[in-house]
Amino acid sequence: MSERKVLTKYYPPDFDPAKIERRRGPKQAGPKQQTVRLMAPFSMKCTSCGEYIYKGRKFNARKETSEEKYYDISIFRFYIRCTRCSAEITFKTDPKNMDYTCEKGAKRNFEPWREAKLAEETEEERLDRIAREEEERDAMKELEKKTLDAKTEMAIADALDDVQHRNAARERLGKDGAIITVAAPSEQDKEAEAIERAIAEEARRAFQSGTGEKIRRIDEDENEKANAAGQSANQALDRNVAAVPFTAPAFERQVKKKKDFSAALGIKKKPALV
Repeated sequence: MSERKVLTKYYPPDFDPAKIERRRGPKQAGPKQQTVRLMAPFSMKCTSCGEYIYKGRKFNARKETSEEKYYDISIFRFYIRCTRCSAEITFKTDPKNMDYTCEKGAKRNFEPWREAKLAEETEEERLDRIAREEEERDAMKELEKKTLDAKTEMAIADALDDVQHRNAARERLGKDGAIITVAAPSEQDKEAEAIERAIAEEARRAFQSGTGEKIRRIDEDENEKANAAGQSANQALDRNVAAVPFTAPAFERQVKKKKDFSAALGIKKKPALV
């Protein structure tokens, strides 16, 4: 019985290994290609017949490794055919934008990096924008500076007015508090004098009783007499307190008598025989 799994083979004496054909078909020229199954990575429109190919449609495609590279990242090219007119469509990977690029046979419906490029500003636009921002910033600084200067001027003017009013009041008042008449008083001086007269009249009315008598102020002599009388009264009280004899407290223990509860309970004690 022959073996089912042959480990050794018989080679006849006239065997020539050079005559064995190892290749099937012609030798492939150009980049190596392989058949793969893939889905359309983006929606596209065929340029030959106008057929729309939606994203995610499956194709039997040919994949090849191109000679292009992006930072040592290989770029792959794919070949598919239109589902309507069988025209060849080519697209390749785009590692820079992390997407795909349509090369030939179709037109991509939406390319996201185009909007990014449109959004990017050129050097001239960037310089213009920076110049506008600086102008706006300078205008705001000038406005803030003007506002601060105006506030400072107003504060200085108010301070000067206060100083002038104080100096005028000091000039009008003498050393004894009497009002000195000015040769040519102004309207402000007249108003100040009228206010002072009104204050003096109110003070006079406040120090006058209801019967019309003026309230007498207590003199310093009377205050001294009252203080002396109070001190003499306090000294007499201290003498009386000292005359009372002082008895030291006794701290001896006192024994309390016990209360007899027998009478309350109706118990009669027998008299002692002895």
